[in-house]
Amino acid sequence: MARITSLNVNGKKMSLDVDATASLLSALRNDLDLTGSKYGCGEGQCGACTVLLDGVATRSCITQVGRAAGKQITTIEGLGANGKLTRLQEAFIKVDAMQCAYCTSGMIVSASALLSKTAKPSREQISEGMNGNICPCGTYQRIIEPIQVASGQAKELA
Repeated sequence: MARITSLNVNGKKMSLDVDATASLLSALRNDLDLTGSKYGCGEGQCGACTVLLDGVATRSCITQVGRAAGKQITTIEGLGANGKLTRLQEAFIKVDAMQCAYCTSGMIVSASALLSKTAKPSREQISEGMNGNICPCGTYQRIIEPIQVASGQAKELA
């Protein structure tokens, strides 16, 4: 049985010892204590577990940790720098985009991937790019606004 002993997470090489077939989400949460990515459906459908794998939004609950070895993994914890939130994270807070916030880390990571590909996405592109991220509280309209703010297409709230 193959073992994974290190992963490149949030710009750092991190040691662990897990079976290569374990889910990336379980390795992040249980072995590396990075709990920002959430377990939602366990089937890759809700997006709560989204991380970036070499810059691509990836559902970590259905990704085997062995497939992530050697790649750069970025979790919600790794988006900001030096304890400072990204413009997108700040926009989510300022526009009060969250209700229960369970889906928020996956939403922000998916939105980060979208903005890295399309700097100023249209409303349709945002809806398409966020498709597959489910908000149990139904705050979809409030999720579009911070993405528009972060891309400079909507006025920031004071």
